[in-house]
Amino acid sequence: MLREIDQPLSIEEVELDELQDDEVLVEIKGAGICHTDMTAIDGTVPLPLPTVLGHEGSGVVAAVGAAVTSVAPGDHVVLSFGHCGECRICSAGRPAYCELFAPLNYFGTRLDGSVTLHGHDHGEDVHGNWFQQSSFASRAIAKATNTVKVPDDVPIELLGPLGCGIQTGAGTVLNVLRAREGEGIAIFGLGGVGLAAVMAAKAVGCAPIVAVDTNPERLALATELGATDVFDPARHRDLVWDVMQIAAPGLDHAFDTVGTGPVVRQCLEVLRSPGHAATVGFQGLENEITIDQGHLMLGRTLSGVIEGDSDPQQLIPELIAMHRAGRFPFDRLIETFPFERINDALAASTAGRVVKPVVVFA
Repeated sequence: MLREIDQPLSIEEVELDELQDDEVLVEIKGAGICHTDMTAIDGTVPLPLPTVLGHEGSGVVAAVGAAVTSVAPGDHVVLSFGHCGECRICSAGRPAYCELFAPLNYFGTRLDGSVTLHGHDHGEDVHGNWFQQSSFASRAIAKATNTVKVPDDVPIELLGPLGCGIQTGAGTVLNVLRAREGEGIAIFGLGGVGLAAVMAAKAVGCAPIVAVDTNPERLALATELGATDVFDPARHRDLVWDVMQIAAPGLDHAFDTVGTGPVVRQCLEVLRSPGHAATVGFQGLENEITIDQGHLMLGRTLSGVIEGDSDPQQLIPELIAMHRAGRFPFDRLIETFPFERINDALAASTAGRVVKPVVVFA
């Protein structure tokens, strides 16, 4: 539980609210740690306190509300982001841009203002509902809409990151950039999102696949996962020029997971014409970047992306199928921590020692 900004999480007993008709109770087996959780802890994303974070949960359905028919007790599930499933955008198959995305994911309450969690000792309201799950807990209340049934022969405790970070990286390559065999792509930033993008690019046959990061271990891992060329920008005074020597007159696609102005600019500069760059790196809602209009001319595109522009009900099973076929080894990014060491897992993520920490429950 987060009780104070920029403080360690505490492990406390809480009581769950009664399920509403469209809700699902999940016994959490594993929960990935994502950069977005960090932005909540450090106050970049303002939240009411106390709150329970965690938005890459996976586990087993324990109970369902009266109106739920898509999953049943005993089903293995992955929890993804909240969306209403009814607005014009959701109905068009793009739930990541749901008209109610903010209140469903960030406000800490249900739409009716009630909370899903209560303090065990003194009955205080505890703000759950973080991405409609708050899965840094042994049990979580989700909605049927963001609960994705998955096969029960895949290690359930490892699947949570498919609900956000890995979905974001792979989904951006597959759904937004729509990369194809033989097309070149550059990926800037090799955390879980960037490395998921590398794997997705490899799976569809992109070439070349250029990976950029300052961490030599991440560059080595990117090579193992499919990158054909890797660059440490600290060692390349003119990174754009060096990248362009690989695939003149430029690459078909570029992907930014960092979010700083210089990196977004480089994404556009390495493109051929036409070409498409996507940015998912988050440095705060007020994060001014500067580009030259010339980099957008002649058909170049810059897209901002949330959650890989994915429908989790479709993409998550697709990624699991790719993994089972040996084409998407996302488990290589994961290191598990027992739940009682959740603050160690957070520290390992912040320091870059682990690509994708996952806390697991016995």
